[in-house]
Amino acid sequence: MSHSSIRKMTGCAMIAAIGVLGATLSVPVGITRCYPMQSFLNILTAIMFGPGWAVLTAFVISLLRNLLGIGTIMAFPGSMFGALLAGLFYKAKPKTLLACLGEVVGTGLIGSVAVYPIAKFVMGKDVAAFAYVIPFMAAAVVGSVFAMIVILLLERTGAMGRLRGVLG
Repeated sequence: MSHSSIRKMTGCAMIAAIGVLGATLSVPVGITRCYPMQSFLNILTAIMFGPGWAVLTAFVISLLRNLLGIGTIMAFPGSMFGALLAGLFYKAKPKTLLACLGEVVGTGLIGSVAVYPIAKFVMGKDVAAFAYVIPFMAAAVVGSVFAMIVILLLERTGAMGRLRGVLG
C-alpha cells in the first residue's frame, strides 16, 4: 500500500471520527432541526480525497452511527448520494460551489427520495414519498454553507494547499 493511500485512509478515518462525534450537532431551521455535520464532511472529503473516498467515508460514518445507536438506516442513502455527487461535480470542475451543489442535489433531493422505500418497507413508517425532502434539504444547505465558509477560509490562509501537499 502506498504512502498516499495510507495518508488518505488516515484522513478519512479522522473525518469519520469527527462525523460520529458531530452527529448530534443540530441547528434549528424554521420548523425543523437539521444535522449539517454529515453534509459538511461529505463536501470536505470530496474536495480533499475524491468521490470514491467520500462515499466510503460517508458509509463508515453511517455504519458507526448505526452501530452506536445514534443513527438510522436512512443515513446510508442520505449521506452517500451527496458524497458521490459532491465528489463527481468537483472532479468535473474543481470549484467548491459545484461540490456544494452536488451535496445539495445528492442528499437533499436524491437521498431524501431514496430513503422512502427504506422508511416505508424496512422501518414500517407510513410516510409520503417526499416526506424527507425538507429535513434532508435543510441539512444539506446548512452543511454546504458551512463547508463553503470553512473551505474558503482554509484556501485564503493557505492551509488547504498545505493539506493537499501532505496528502499527495
